[in-house]
Amino acid sequence: MRKLRMGMIGGGRDSFIGDVHRKAAGLDGMIELVCGAFSSSEAKSAASGRDLFLPDTRCYGNFEEMIRKEKALPPGGRMDFVSIVTPNNMHFAPAKMALENGFHVVCDKPMTMNLKEAEELEQLVATSGLLFALTHNYPGSPMVKQARAMVKNGELGTIRKVQVHYLQGWLATPVEKSGQKQALWRVDPAQSGLGGALGDIATHAENLVEYITGSKITELAADLNRFGEGRLLDDDGNILFRMEHGARGSLSFSQIAVGEENNLSIRVYGEKGSLEWQQENPNQLITRWLDKPKMIFTPRGNQLYPEAIAASRIPAGHPEGYLEAFATVYKNFALHLLALENGLKIEDPDYPGVKDGVRGIKFIQAAVLSNEKNAAWVKV
Repeated sequence: MRKLRMGMIGGGRDSFIGDVHRKAAGLDGMIELVCGAFSSSEAKSAASGRDLFLPDTRCYGNFEEMIRKEKALPPGGRMDFVSIVTPNNMHFAPAKMALENGFHVVCDKPMTMNLKEAEELEQLVATSGLLFALTHNYPGSPMVKQARAMVKNGELGTIRKVQVHYLQGWLATPVEKSGQKQALWRVDPAQSGLGGALGDIATHAENLVEYITGSKITELAADLNRFGEGRLLDDDGNILFRMEHGARGSLSFSQIAVGEENNLSIRVYGEKGSLEWQQENPNQLITRWLDKPKMIFTPRGNQLYPEAIAASRIPAGHPEGYLEAFATVYKNFALHLLALENGLKIEDPDYPGVKDGVRGIKFIQAAVLSNEKNAAWVKV
């Protein structure tokens, strides 16, 4: 047993998500950062590496150099996997090169810019036998895992209806015109892809729906909006969807909802009961029933499934949230990779993977096509 060695692509100085990934990866003591190509600027990449106390020899000017030179190192010293934390347009190329050179991959979402790229990565993962994790972090919450287990074990009965929303307000004003870094690339089709808020946050909601219910969205009707003056990509939208096994649902998302911070919330209604989970209050799973009182589940509380207990790190009553959920994705990926290195097999690893990435791209493309057809129903 040893720590896994991580290389990072992107995530240099002033990066929000890079810092989140590094903290999450290190939380359980199973992973250490050993190298990186932290910026498209060689000087900034080197400076970012020094900020992280990495030797200059392991700070690279671009991802091609990093993958090539790391591969040339002895097996006991090179990185084990890459973590890709760049804007969307820079996910595919480094992921492809890493897989082709024998490195496992952790990648931010959405996985690629289009379906062709997503399916190529899916094929590479299948043929290489390498691992691929997609960092949809919300399924890492203990109470989301409790919700999934309750649905899987039939406690709610047949699922009939799902309501999910993801509301933010940080793009209610044209902050991109002031040069705000996080806004600039998200409103740029060349860097973000087909979807604006659709790709940035609605894919989290889509993934949460499919993770908890264990059922896929099969059709949708989407009404996408652009309220920000001059914006080319959506910053708001509403989607109706149909699921396998007959369930129906609605998904509302926005980044122009004034006053909202990170309001991701889901309700799942079955024939016997229902559940509700809110990201801004992640340590409570509220359940309601036909024949018994409302029940609220909490991490380390009573009547939890093993999946929920395994995702909780601290004693009952202590808050667990965003970083811990993110860390659970890395932890489960690391456990899978360590098992693989020791000749063991994990049949159903509990972290989002390349197939979830393909699902996300299909969801984005279907929503954009539906909107172009005046919210007509489109198959996913």
